[in-house]
Amino acid sequence: MNYITEIQRLKREKNAVVLAHCYQNIEIDEVADYIGDSLYLSQMAAKTDADIIIFAGVYFMAQTAKILNPSKKVILPNLKAGCAMADMINLQQLREFKKQNPNIPTVCYINSTAEVKSECDICCTSSNAIKIVESLKSPKVLFLPDKNLGRWVEKQLENVEVITYNGCCPIHDRFDPGAIRETKFQYPHALVLAHPECPEEFSSRADYVGSTSGIMNFVKNSNEKQFIVATEKGVLDRLKRDNPNKQFYYIHNVPSICQSMKLNTVLDIYYVLKNEAQEITVDKEIAQKALKCIERMLEVSK
Repeated sequence: MNYITEIQRLKREKNAVVLAHCYQNIEIDEVADYIGDSLYLSQMAAKTDADIIIFAGVYFMAQTAKILNPSKKVILPNLKAGCAMADMINLQQLREFKKQNPNIPTVCYINSTAEVKSECDICCTSSNAIKIVESLKSPKVLFLPDKNLGRWVEKQLENVEVITYNGCCPIHDRFDPGAIRETKFQYPHALVLAHPECPEEFSSRADYVGSTSGIMNFVKNSNEKQFIVATEKGVLDRLKRDNPNKQFYYIHNVPSICQSMKLNTVLDIYYVLKNEAQEITVDKEIAQKALKCIERMLEVSK
């Protein structure tokens, strides 16, 4: 059986759409209708007229799509696909963080659960974090759960104190400045591109810092031919495919892999679409509160 052909047939038959994050296995792109970063996929989820949304990503992404589409069926191909960063803060920890820093607007990174989003003022992604924090027009902002993204945002702005929760992405947090020096020694003409989830002491030494879509657009529009890319392997896979005349290198020549993101497969997508299994649900009250947080982000990001 050709599973890709079958998935395309089932999508037409069931009025289904597949959203795929750039950290996914690259073969999933063959069945995806929309491929991108968290902001783009959130926008597509909000706009789709499909009856079924298959979200090739991780749990919080599927939750976000369900919150934006309460009447639609949202399916996660592999229910074990979670996010270590999102797991670093729960509702109780959020409330304690807010209690320690009262009367300050709260920004949650999209890499957070529906419960956490339900008690935050606004959501953000790495694509729009600066714009979101600026929109609050507050001298102080609470930012969670990613300390590295929060500190990077603070560095880009004047007169805004960003108080960060002590969470991180384990994949990006492991990059250190020494790795840049060593890899640049091997590839002296390559530009270093880093995701803002990397530690500040690392990203401050990069030639460009940006979100997944930011990095991909930078490469596309650059006249340079060599790049050292500090982010998840899925991004490099797509950069290599889409820019065959350019060269890409991993930090330390070793790929950084988010194992959770790689759990979804084409076969998983086929089975859950065929059986309409593994539907994501969100408590109605929590979903209504979280929706305000997400919609406020989408409004600011227009």
